Amino acid sequence: MNMIHYDPYRFFNRLSNLDRVFDSAFPHLDETEAVSTSDWTPAVDIKEEDQRYLIRADVPGIKPEDIDISLENGVLTIKGERRHESEEEGYKRIERVHGTFFRRFTLPDNVDPDKVDAKCKDGVLEIVIDKQEKVLPKKITVKA
Repeated sequence: MNMIHYDPYRFFNRLSNLDRVFDSAFPHLDETEAVSTSDWTPAVDIKEEDQRYLIRADVPGIKPEDIDISLENGVLTIKGERRHESEEEGYKRIERVHGTFFRRFTLPDNVDPDKVDAKCKDGVLEIVIDKQEKVLPKKITVKA
């Protein structure tokens, strides 16, 4: 009878190799664009228009005061929390997710950080970020 060597960690070694494959395939993936640890993740649409960027996120059941938005160094951060409506006692089934969420998006250089507006209506968060005015290059005369 032939003996076969059993390695209980073989599966984890394969996962490690798979990690390396993904890291080498996507080296440009910026950590600021990745979803951080969250209880849930709202769907987000980002649209570029002529004069602005429009970001819409599905956040049903979240009050505007439970949403925090910041724009720093070209990174838009949206954080929030969907709170429990009442105690979970007596429920036979709970499918709606509660808890915190956290999303980050790297924005183009032409956003105007001073012209950001946000509103939340009917479960949709809408963030409007104006584009900066294009600055024309200044012609500099060289003197003799």
